Order: sequence, then C-alpha cells, then structure tokens
Amino acid sequence: MDSPETADARRASVFEEHRPRLFGLAYRLLGSAVDAQDIVQSAYLSWHDADWVEAPGAWLSKVVTNLCLNQLTSARARRDTYPGPWLPEPVLTETGVLGPLETVEQRESVSLAFLVLLERLTPTERAVFVLRAAFDHSHAEIADILHIDAAHSRQLYHRARAHLADRRRRFAADDSLHRRIVTEFLAAAASGNAAGLNRLLADDVTAWTDGGGATAARRPILGRERVLRYLIGMGRRPETSRITLDIAMVNGEPSVLAFDGDRLAAVITVELTGSRIGTVRMIVAEAKLAFAAATVDQLVARAPHSAK
Repeated sequence: MDSPETADARRASVFEEHRPRLFGLAYRLLGSAVDAQDIVQSAYLSWHDADWVEAPGAWLSKVVTNLCLNQLTSARARRDTYPGPWLPEPVLTETGVLGPLETVEQRESVSLAFLVLLERLTPTERAVFVLRAAFDHSHAEIADILHIDAAHSRQLYHRARAHLADRRRRFAADDSLHRRIVTEFLAAAASGNAAGLNRLLADDVTAWTDGGGATAARRPILGRERVLRYLIGMGRRPETSRITLDIAMVNGEPSVLAFDGDRLAAVITVELTGSRIGTVRMIVAEAKLAFAAATVDQLVARAPHSAK
C-alpha cells in the first residue's frame, strides 16, 4: 500500500495530466480565464478529497462542467448589466494552456468570435455543445455528466447548432493570410497610416471595445468610415506615444498586443471577411487582461517591439 505522501503525489500527478483539458473546458464554458482557474482549483480540492476513481478524466470533466453550470447563471446576469460591450478574456495560447489547437475546429472553439457566439446559448446548451463539438464526448457521456438522458443531450446539441448556424464563422483555411492581414494592420495602426487601414477594412466592418466601462467606446462602431476615424483618433491621443505593439497568438489566432511600457494595455483581434477585416475586437479592461498579462513575458519577444 502506498504511504499517504505517495498517494497524494500520485493523485496530484494524475490531476496535472488533466489540467490543460480541464482549464480549456472551463474557459470555453465561462469565457473567463480567471474564473476558469478558480473552477479548476475547486475541482482539484474535490479530487484530492474524493475516493479514488477508475476513470479520472470523466470524473473531473463532470465536476468541472457542473461547477461551471452553477456559475454561468450568475455570470450571465452580470453580463446583462456590464458597462459597454462584453468580450471574453483573451488567452495567449502558445504555451498550450488551452490544450491542443492543431485543427481548424480546435482553434475555432477558442476564438473570441466563437466564444461571443456561445453567449447566445443557454448554460446547458453551451455545456452540451462544448462537450460534444470541442471535446468529442459521446451523448451517453454527456448525459452522465449533466444528469440527463442521451436523447435529451442530442436534442440540446441540435438546438445549439441551430442557434449558432446563422452567425457561425468558418475559419479561413489560409492561416498565412490572417497573419499577413494582422501584420499589415499593426503596421498601419502603429504609423497612423489612414490609407493603409482603409484598404484593410471591409465596408461593413464593426469594432467592439471592452473597457469595463472606462476608456472605451460603450457601443459597437459600425462601418468603415466610423471605424477608421475611431482607430486614427485613438492613435492621436497623447498617451499612445508610449505604446509599442507586438504580434502573438491569442485564442488560437495571430493578434496584436499593445504595451504601455511593461504593462499589457490592450489585446486586439481581427476577424476576416474574405481578405479584409470584418470585425475588430479590442480588450482594454485591466481586469480582462490580468491572465494574459501574467503570462505574456513567457510568450512574447519583447525587444525589439514593432515601430510606434
């Protein structure tokens, strides 16, 4: 028989093997990296105190999913009263913290655009959809996790797909195009090149800025002319003279990081419509950037930065 110390070490080792998947599951369900960390820690405490189980992965998925469902109802209420547009917390993904992102489907399931779409679903629909589409659980497994029957799981999954069908974006197959557009966007924004930005923006482009109620647009900005004016206006603010820009993989996509000295001040992602930018999403709320800021030094070559 193992000593208590050996048993605890073995139990901790098993949990660590599952941690990236559990964090990725909680993050997809909540849209918050900080909350996902808390959920995973709560799951660890439950795991540490529970009797040994034969299928740790399934047991932990069940615990994490149900903890998230308990939290989603209050989270949705907070988002209803959130000051200005609500966007998910960005996660820098080059460390593999969200698990493998090798396929189009895996990258799509963590993109900011897709996480925003998931807000259209009820908590249970979201859980079923994420477990099935992102983690390939069978409906029998989902039924066990959610305490429903398999037929109900199938019904919820098809209902979720129908809710998303009219808005769901398929990733462009050409990842190099996405990176090229982001690189050109960074260069044009950094230099205040209005003509360059104008060429990159689609006619019906929309800009969303999540500032938590401060230093950001309270409503989406619609149309190329207005978005262009907003971006150029931001670049002319006195404080932007301190800003430097980099590119990093955020939620599986090349994105722009803006630094004020050593402080991460903003994360900007762009969604393509064909070969132009159809949506700009900017997260500047300090609380929303906390998780990314805590890991950014491990992921970004900070010197030299792109031109101001």
